[in-house]
Amino acid sequence: MSDALDASLRLVRAQTALVRRFDARLGGLHGVSLADFTMLLRLGQAPGGRMRRVDLAEALGLTASGVTRGLAPLERIGLVTREPDARDARVAYASLTGTGRERLTEMLATAKETASEIFVGPAWSEEDIALLSGLLTRLGGTGLTG
Repeated sequence: MSDALDASLRLVRAQTALVRRFDARLGGLHGVSLADFTMLLRLGQAPGGRMRRVDLAEALGLTASGVTRGLAPLERIGLVTREPDARDARVAYASLTGTGRERLTEMLATAKETASEIFVGPAWSEEDIALLSGLLTRLGGTGLTG
């Protein structure tokens, strides 16, 4: 087996383990998945807590229909609302509600705590974490600011 394939398979397996861990914590404490959290986080980082759905899809690497499916349950529980564009009826915005902002703050604390538990020293130094982050960025990964 090639080193590149081996590394790829290890990365996929690690990603699966991370998603499971974040899903368990975020789901257990907040009733959302990691995918829901990342969607809410992107909205929270956007000016005014709102984005065009097509831009949100681009930021998350999803299709427009994938974003629509992902936002539907968040709209039902009152974390996100759909806002039409006053100038163009074809354009729709996803916007965090007040409740969505409050809950996102709580979710962010849980996600940070979970990440800290995963990357605990001495197995993980700050340099190791920075190196891993840089390598993942080279593969197209984005983080809090991407």
